[in-house]
Amino acid sequence: MTLKPTHKGSCLCGAVTFSVSGDLPPPDACHCTDCWKHSGHFFVSTDVPRSAVVTHGEENLTWYKKSDKVRLGFCSRCGSSLFWDPIGRDWIGVAMGAFDTSTGTRIGVHVHVVEKGDYYDIADGVPQHNPG
Repeated sequence: MTLKPTHKGSCLCGAVTFSVSGDLPPPDACHCTDCWKHSGHFFVSTDVPRSAVVTHGEENLTWYKKSDKVRLGFCSRCGSSLFWDPIGRDWIGVAMGAFDTSTGTRIGVHVHVVEKGDYYDIADGVPQHNPG
């Protein structure tokens, strides 16, 4: 029997912790304006099945309903951006910067690159897209 890896993470102050069981898929790096505002830079998250995520400290996890399709999860104590949640889907995006340990994955795609900041270049050879 092969055990699934467990990846642990938390917000800056530790009030919200989480674990994700299983391998982490290659994350998306989103360069859209909304992600800039949500995280202070471009937002990198890995999309995992909801059933693979266990959270603790839910009383400190606040959800901002960005639209009818997406809500954003953050710690109400320290403000750390933790989740990108597509409402009604069976997966959730977990912020790569919130993991406490090595993730064993690499960015798989950059999206909304037309909105990227003017102070950096994307030169890692990873595919870039501008979804419609």
